[in-house]
Amino acid sequence: MGKANIVVGLEIGTSKVCVVVGELKRDGSVQILGVGEAPSVGVRKGEIVDIDNCGKCVREAIADAEDKSDVMIKNVYLGITGAHIQSFNNRGSFVLPDEREKIESADVGRVQEEARTAPIPAHNMFVHTVLQHFYVDGQDGVLNPVGMFGRKLEADFHIVHGVANRIKNSIQCLCDLDIEIEDIVFTPYAAAQAVLDQGQKNIGALMLDIGGGTMGYAVYVKGAIVQSGCVGIGGDHLTNDLSLGLRIPMGKAEMLKIKEGSCVIGNSLPGETVSLRDEHGFAGKEIEREMLNTIIHMRIRETFEFLLRELSKGPYLDYLGAGVVLTGGTSALRGIKHLAEDVFQMPVQLCRAQNVSGVASAFENPQYSTAVGLVKYAQATFDDEGGGWLDWFKRWF
Repeated sequence: MGKANIVVGLEIGTSKVCVVVGELKRDGSVQILGVGEAPSVGVRKGEIVDIDNCGKCVREAIADAEDKSDVMIKNVYLGITGAHIQSFNNRGSFVLPDEREKIESADVGRVQEEARTAPIPAHNMFVHTVLQHFYVDGQDGVLNPVGMFGRKLEADFHIVHGVANRIKNSIQCLCDLDIEIEDIVFTPYAAAQAVLDQGQKNIGALMLDIGGGTMGYAVYVKGAIVQSGCVGIGGDHLTNDLSLGLRIPMGKAEMLKIKEGSCVIGNSLPGETVSLRDEHGFAGKEIEREMLNTIIHMRIRETFEFLLRELSKGPYLDYLGAGVVLTGGTSALRGIKHLAEDVFQMPVQLCRAQNVSGVASAFENPQYSTAVGLVKYAQATFDDEGGGWLDWFKRWF
């Protein structure tokens, strides 16, 4: 890579493969040196279904990033996603031996390992074990227990796990290209690092990363991630709805969605239409604007309502002082903020990557939030904070 402070985030998305090359600054900011991308082939709902074709797309995106950043890429932080990835919270504890009364750094690792003794499906693997809060002899609010006197150390962790073979497919893509993986990162967790500041995490926030094939989410309460997951619905499903409902080709449907579509219904003039020109064998068509917006509205509302039901199974919706933060390519839809406010009944913001400089497109466009977040994750977690996957990886390869 050339410099130790240069890191690369790689997101293999349903619609595109995105590579962001970033330089980590001493003041905690990130300067983007280059962004490479390529259309995705062989990816469905965020999961790889054709390793060979997906590998070609990854190679193309990496080459594009190398040209734009003038950096030779050999190591990446790899984003993974998919509806198979699940999470839960668990507490670990460790009682100090009688001959010792001061907590040591190794005790923190023991608590983390104890938290990970919670059973997960046999075919799953751990992705993250993210620290939430420490307790010493029942005292909460402990920021760093090392060096404190106490008998019992406890800690709460947010644990993310997923189907090992599906994660292995993503890893294999990079192995075939002779690219070393520094860490694998659940993409909603990465996106949250890019778009949420510490103040939002402290007062509570729900981050939604709406991509082409998935919608990832991360819930923060009292500064810690408490709930995360992924729904296998995204912008591509909306394009498919438009194609079927309006009886037009997928390319025309995607263009309509981006250029003319809105989540707001009831605002169109009676009889107002959008014209699709006759070109390349397509006979042209007049589309009723209200019908276009209704299809978009219904699909996005259905997706938000589904997620709301999932989140309601937990106790955290009443603690989101910062409300909902939307990012990802599909968050650029007109009117999506107002629709989200109606469904979630709380304030909604549209956000992009923060505290980032350099290539403007990387932080001005919300579709790059996850890839930028992978770089910011690297900045925050150079130590093995929540990996657990590396030993598994070595056993397989």
